[in-house]
Amino acid sequence: MAMKWLRAAKPNVHASKSLTALDEPHALAEAMSHAALIMNDEVEKAEVELSKGTSPFHKLGTATTLFLRATLGFEKEIMEQAALRLADAEEAASEHQRRALRDPSTAHESKIYPRGSEYALCHAETQLMAAVVAVLNESLTESLRGFYKLRKAFTTLLEIIEAENRYVEKHHSGSTSSLSSASVDKASEAETSGTSSGVLTPVEKEDDEEFKDAVESASEQPTPMEYQGKLEYPDVDRLNLQDKPQTLEKDTSVNEFGTVNGAAGDAPPAYESSSSKRQADAEVDGFDFRAITDDPIDHFIHSGAAMCFGLLQLLLSMIPPAFGKILSIFSFRGDREAGMRLLWRATAFKNNINGAMAGLVLLPFHNAAIALCDIHRRESYPKERLHGLLKEMRTLYPRSIMWVLEESRMHGVERNLEEAVDILTCDAKTSSLKQMEALRVFETSMALMFLHRYEECAAAFQKCVHLNNWSHGLYYYIAGSCFVEMYRQCQHTDPKLAETYRDKAKHLLGQVAQNTGKKKFMARQLPLDVYINRKLVKWQHRAKTRECDLIDAIGVSPLEGMIYFWNGYKRMSPAHLQESMARLAWSHDQPTWPSEAVDEKAICAVLQATVLRNLGKTEEAKTMLGEHVFCYEPHQITACDQADNWPLPVAHYELSVCHWNEAGGQDGDVAKLKLCSDELAKVERWGSFELDARVGLKLTTARQTLTRTGIS
Repeated sequence: MAMKWLRAAKPNVHASKSLTALDEPHALAEAMSHAALIMNDEVEKAEVELSKGTSPFHKLGTATTLFLRATLGFEKEIMEQAALRLADAEEAASEHQRRALRDPSTAHESKIYPRGSEYALCHAETQLMAAVVAVLNESLTESLRGFYKLRKAFTTLLEIIEAENRYVEKHHSGSTSSLSSASVDKASEAETSGTSSGVLTPVEKEDDEEFKDAVESASEQPTPMEYQGKLEYPDVDRLNLQDKPQTLEKDTSVNEFGTVNGAAGDAPPAYESSSSKRQADAEVDGFDFRAITDDPIDHFIHSGAAMCFGLLQLLLSMIPPAFGKILSIFSFRGDREAGMRLLWRATAFKNNINGAMAGLVLLPFHNAAIALCDIHRRESYPKERLHGLLKEMRTLYPRSIMWVLEESRMHGVERNLEEAVDILTCDAKTSSLKQMEALRVFETSMALMFLHRYEECAAAFQKCVHLNNWSHGLYYYIAGSCFVEMYRQCQHTDPKLAETYRDKAKHLLGQVAQNTGKKKFMARQLPLDVYINRKLVKWQHRAKTRECDLIDAIGVSPLEGMIYFWNGYKRMSPAHLQESMARLAWSHDQPTWPSEAVDEKAICAVLQATVLRNLGKTEEAKTMLGEHVFCYEPHQITACDQADNWPLPVAHYELSVCHWNEAGGQDGDVAKLKLCSDELAKVERWGSFELDARVGLKLTTARQTLTRTGIS
């Protein structure tokens, strides 16, 4: 959509690759206007229009379209194309930044930011996107390059932010910058002389040659057994957004990873007190950058820095625990709450691509992550604010399926899955972005699974196979598991129909092995691929041992296990929870149950306890865990054939949630909150277990919540 606040006299911005100070405002306005089409599901039109321009802003917009395709679809070919476009955009931004510094007449003069900051921002944005694409790449070497780019983008954004804060404090002493979470003085005191990163003075060439081909055999090494690394995320009371990266204050030699030595282990200084943290929060909420300047280029820099740095802070706070060592090498950490404050601030400019992207991050983060965590502060999910943001986004970008997905997720958060499915399926519009359409079908498939609408669910997941090539094995596994449930339901009432379902289940499950193991993340197999392959091997062994059909050898409902790991119980109404309880009770009714393996018995009890807890039957849930899970020692679980090793640590997590609920939340009974913390600590010390990343965000959120509540 047109950006009226960016309009300017229209010089010729296509005649040359080099912009002048006169060209720049219009080039930015034009590029931002076309880039906004992306958010309105007009991606092809955006690509066509953006390709007509040669400015760094146009190239950034073009690269963004491919980046979205790559991250939504995880398709190798698209990721390769995105990497090339991003490299081109990065080089253009770097060249214009160098020109701006060499020849001031070519650059916009801002009263707030250093000359060339708009290009430094473009450079940082391309580095951020390139880093994400690199980490999604199956190569370990490319992933390491990605973390290096993240580090550089982090430092660039920090310098832009500090420049803004210095201006605001000097000229508007009654305000505090929205990009600050503490005073600039505190950050200045943390610095030592002569330690500027020089990020706003771009180097002539990237240091990518520092990277040599990694030995991919390292991917075969086991995941670290110490679970403590999972909670290396920062305490939100410790991170000061104004801190200079500590690497820049010590040894400035460069190590083999292209980063500055002396980095590992450095942490930002803590707030002096919790009151200073609260004061910082209040200061952020009361700031309006548009009252400081009406310069559209300054608005672009401000909204872009807020969006990018906020997103980076958020992503770093969610990095999977297995990458903790890499993060320590690259010496940066994230702060989830500070990141969200920055993203909310960027949404003040939601009619440009920066603000819209901030909204696109905030809505799914809250609806698909925070809302599904069990232990969090009440204010962590600002329902009214999120509904207001979604309404504005749908008004500004009415054609986009992105916002349809978020509206559906909001209904899921409210345990109204039927309405969620209706929203996803009744809208006749189909996204022009194939990857977005695939995401809509996937979301529909998941909701149907939570609703126990098995036949529809199986069909939807089989449709996913033709729309997305990321995890076909998972799609076949869930579709096959749906027919397992239908087979069980009519096994004794309609044997002929049951046989039909059995055959379909066997056919679909037979497709799993040949469709897993092909995709890798940082040279490792996807955890869900490892999980479903092990389950199949387990069932095959059981079938051979028991001399029965594969489908009859399956233990506790595999679909209910999937529902747990995809947070389905948190979305279910009481009626659907009762349906899950009935599906789990099926195992108890089998004549083989008394001799069933203890890991299967523990799985069943953990899932039943989770259902009971979501039904509000906390005491019954605790009893279930105590009598049917904690009665087993870890060695008894792991001794089982192709053992599921996750029930015990997950049971401790579930018990912690029970204590949290009994306490009444963050301001409840301290003794109960302490019990909650004790159970979480057991999981934190457990070591690695299967699909531990599926509960990692819940654990991190829970620990941060308790810490803020004063419970250690």
